[in-house]
Amino acid sequence: MGFKIAIIGAGSVGFTKKLFTDILCVPEFQDVEFALTDMSEHNLQMIKQILDTIVASNKLPTKVTATTNRREALTGARYIISCVRVGGLEAYADDIRIPLKYGIDQCVGDTICAGGILYGQRNIPVILDFCKDIREVAEPGAKFLNYANPMAMNTWAAIEYGKVDTVGLCHGVQHGAEQIAEVLGAKSPSELDYICSGINHQTWFVDLKLNGRKIGKDELVAAFEAHPVFSQQEKLRIDVLKRFGVYSTESNGHLSEYLPWYRKRPDEITKWIDMSDWIHGETGGYLRHSTETRNWFETEFPQFLESASKPLDRSKRSNEHASHILEALETGRVYRGHFNVKNNGVITNLPADAIIESPGFVDRFGINMVSGVTIPEACAATCMASINVQRMSVHAAVSGDIDLLKLAVLHDPLVGAVATPEEVWQMVDEMVVAQARWLPQYADAVPAAKERLTKSTVKTREWTGAARRNVRSIEELRAEKAALKQAV
Repeated sequence: MGFKIAIIGAGSVGFTKKLFTDILCVPEFQDVEFALTDMSEHNLQMIKQILDTIVASNKLPTKVTATTNRREALTGARYIISCVRVGGLEAYADDIRIPLKYGIDQCVGDTICAGGILYGQRNIPVILDFCKDIREVAEPGAKFLNYANPMAMNTWAAIEYGKVDTVGLCHGVQHGAEQIAEVLGAKSPSELDYICSGINHQTWFVDLKLNGRKIGKDELVAAFEAHPVFSQQEKLRIDVLKRFGVYSTESNGHLSEYLPWYRKRPDEITKWIDMSDWIHGETGGYLRHSTETRNWFETEFPQFLESASKPLDRSKRSNEHASHILEALETGRVYRGHFNVKNNGVITNLPADAIIESPGFVDRFGINMVSGVTIPEACAATCMASINVQRMSVHAAVSGDIDLLKLAVLHDPLVGAVATPEEVWQMVDEMVVAQARWLPQYADAVPAAKERLTKSTVKTREWTGAARRNVRSIEELRAEKAALKQAV
């Protein structure tokens, strides 16, 4: 089968490599063309070297091109995959740093909360540019697969304003299922049958069966509390399970910043998180992890290139959705997964316009969602709080309405639990001014925001957060890796 796949943000080297090798695990896809595009010529050339090495080592006819000209990469593409981070680590650092001045402590800050909302403001204008190019130069009926966060906001904008056939993809459901299978003593995650439904990063395991046997709340709570690792790493997640009756797909750190209860005071933050890894709640944890990963990759590139020369192992195909969706659409082999799409009645107790994450089946007729799902009322209430923030954020990003943006941030669950309206208004002004180069829709609002900041009487503080760690040097990372290897 010969068709073209464009990957936007292909400079996300590790993830691009995973998507590439997954797709090549499908026997029919050997003749596919991959068109890589990114703003960074440096990153593009690194990933192209890696992918070219994989192709040459496995004697494949696969074609790989790389260009900073996005429109050129999208021309004739049947599938477009986005994994972009507009503003890179520089803007991301402001997403964490500035809210901390107002007492808002985030672990990740890429979905909602102050950081996630501003991330969406940067991404959405660019996503709409992608959609314009897709409509104009891609293959007619091309499908847009969005992996970029904030997932719901980006997908919402692409569908409602970009008018492109779009699906949002995430791996939180799969990772949560792997945890549940482990605590229940399953020999393989395949023994667990589950239904998740909700919104991205707030999806809920509403039905669980292990080898056909129904798993209830009490059994699941007991299994997690008895687990020597997860009982410590997932304390907040287990608490939500006890109170809501269902387990959340999202990590301890992620979930903590979508709710108004666990990160509102520094002493509460340290009570509910675990510092063994960034994902369990560390202040700015993903920013630190991303910075270290980028530094590590730059330094260890020769080793990454060497590993790319190994034979392709189809048994190591990952559970990322993209390759399985493409396989189902092109071959008709049915794939079941959890996808981010416009609700339109799929979940009965969430709004029709919301972007939901719920089960669906893919074959050559497309992505077919299972409709008529009703999630528990507490889960729906929590999702609704985020949906209302997402809706306002998307509309603000498209219109450039800074007042609507401030209202979106004000209604965020964690922001509202910590900050006053006056603090929110100043914080948003400060973030928009700091990130103005990535926010063209707010160009007319920036001068007034700057003026307000000169007259503001709202007090802030320089605070690194309740549980911050410093970025480790390459030498420290290398020493830790060596110590772990020796321990094994």
